Amino acid sequence: MDWIQDHMAETWLITAVALAALELVSMDLIFIMLAGGALVSMVVAILGGPVLLQVVAGLATAVGLLFFIRPNLVRRLHAGPELKVGAEALIGRRAVVLEELAHAVPGRVKIGGDVWSALPFDEDDRIEPGVQVDVVTIKGAIAYVVRTQSES
Repeated sequence: MDWIQDHMAETWLITAVALAALELVSMDLIFIMLAGGALVSMVVAILGGPVLLQVVAGLATAVGLLFFIRPNLVRRLHAGPELKVGAEALIGRRAVVLEELAHAVPGRVKIGGDVWSALPFDEDDRIEPGVQVDVVTIKGAIAYVVRTQSES
């Protein structure tokens, strides 16, 4: 116990390193915030502050990091591009009509490299082969398409 009291800065540094090592296992950004508090306590100890001030400064820093910095970091780490797979990934894509599309008479469209059965989204529309369309929705194995704005 005497060594700890005589070497408070080193004790706080060892505590910070131990907490940082625990963070490597948990990956929750909690222990690293506590390690930040321990580093602030170490600085207070180096400056000669009393133990109570070291503890209060470390706790205040750790709590501040946990409540103000960690949520933003977690949100940024978990945010990313939305991954769309399957038919959902085709919605909004451009396609080319291969066979005429009319209400209740499915034709064929080429979306990327795949050929799909398709119907016009607007039931009154009739779309000829070669026209570029946009995929609005997909229900089952049928793509519902509309003419692109430049083709209207």
